[in-house]
Amino acid sequence: MATASTVNLDTELQPEYSVKGLSDEGAKVTSELLQENHDKHHIFFNQNGFHNHIVHHLLTLFALKASPEEIKRGYKDNVYYQRPPVALKKEIVDDMHNPDRFKIYLGKEKYYHDFLKYFEDEISKKGWENVVNDELFKGDERADDMLARLFAGFLHPIIHLGFGIEFRQPAIIAEALAQAAVHDNWMAPLFLEAEKAAKTNGAKPQDTKSIVQLLDEIRADKKLASSAHWSDGNKIRDGIMKRAPDEMLKYASQYVISEGQLEEKTAEMINAAVYYTAAAQHPPHIPKFDFFYMHCVNCSIFFSTFLSLPSLTPATKVRLLEWKVRNDLAMYASRGSPALMLDEITNYQPSSGRNSSWDEVIKRVNAHSDDGHASKLVRALAHGEQACKKYEDNDGFVVKGDMWEKLGNMAIDSVEAPGPTWVRSCGFDEAWKDIPKRTSGKLSRV
Repeated sequence: MATASTVNLDTELQPEYSVKGLSDEGAKVTSELLQENHDKHHIFFNQNGFHNHIVHHLLTLFALKASPEEIKRGYKDNVYYQRPPVALKKEIVDDMHNPDRFKIYLGKEKYYHDFLKYFEDEISKKGWENVVNDELFKGDERADDMLARLFAGFLHPIIHLGFGIEFRQPAIIAEALAQAAVHDNWMAPLFLEAEKAAKTNGAKPQDTKSIVQLLDEIRADKKLASSAHWSDGNKIRDGIMKRAPDEMLKYASQYVISEGQLEEKTAEMINAAVYYTAAAQHPPHIPKFDFFYMHCVNCSIFFSTFLSLPSLTPATKVRLLEWKVRNDLAMYASRGSPALMLDEITNYQPSSGRNSSWDEVIKRVNAHSDDGHASKLVRALAHGEQACKKYEDNDGFVVKGDMWEKLGNMAIDSVEAPGPTWVRSCGFDEAWKDIPKRTSGKLSRV
């Protein structure tokens, strides 16, 4: 049985998107490797806050019906550079249970192991549903602080939480909460001030613009569109939040939704994230997906999971989705607000000369060696097609029809192609200097 400290996958489970026929052997192998990761590794693999992606990778491979050998290889490819957590200190864990003391440990990676034990204890006593609501969605100062941290680190904590909830693994939910606790909360002003501004301005769900329209307006706003610089260490924090905070707030605060719109607006968020991630290309360079935008797509699948969760109130689901869209708008602006070229998707010609089916794309990505970003992207795209299908004739849904299968092909082709796997900060010319150029024949380097 899955517990607050034990990973145990069940093939009876219905992930948000999976290949039919998940095997008992795949569940067993994945559970054993994730248990080892849970017990032995830090959530960061170095002192610079680079994330341990083993949970994301293996659960995605499991959902895509990778063979036990492919799952083991995925683990082997990424386990050797992980590091152990700092030794657990019981007195610190005990101190964390004092509400007045909890906050002094926040934002410090050396306390990850202590936070993990704290959240394991809480989940064992209260159940993961109650702990998630208390720690993230209670609406008080502490929960709002933790919720902002959940969106930090390019969405890694909320992605981790999504995996834990989707696969009903309390131990992974504990990891996600501990991960959020050791991240920074500098994005809190964007989220909280946008909420205040929306209320002050009387923003109404029925008047909310489509996300695509807001993306267009951000690109047309020269101050905001140029506020992030190539030289910025963190292009949201050091660019947008320093040089154009009011402009960013102006657009973020315009996005408000109602409980009755949740399903459609979840689909719209997925569609818009896929659109700006895939259409932000840079001819004559070959198609590549932006590393930072890609996280917005990879995170999107879990909002279907959150939407279906009985333990979250409709108001919580609204707030969570509004924050995700505001994050995505800021992320778009932070990479230089690139032009979005829909014909890069509609006219895409696969490397093989024909569109591979989803089954073929999935087999290729299961065999691809990386840290899990590629397989997460393929699964999120395949899920996006399903989530958006009933709404694709509505305003704001740009990606539709056979574009989804083309995107699956574009994704796997791009990671298999020469050059860097991802482009980083695609709205800047400098980001493309090492990406091969297109030719009439074979690919050539710049």
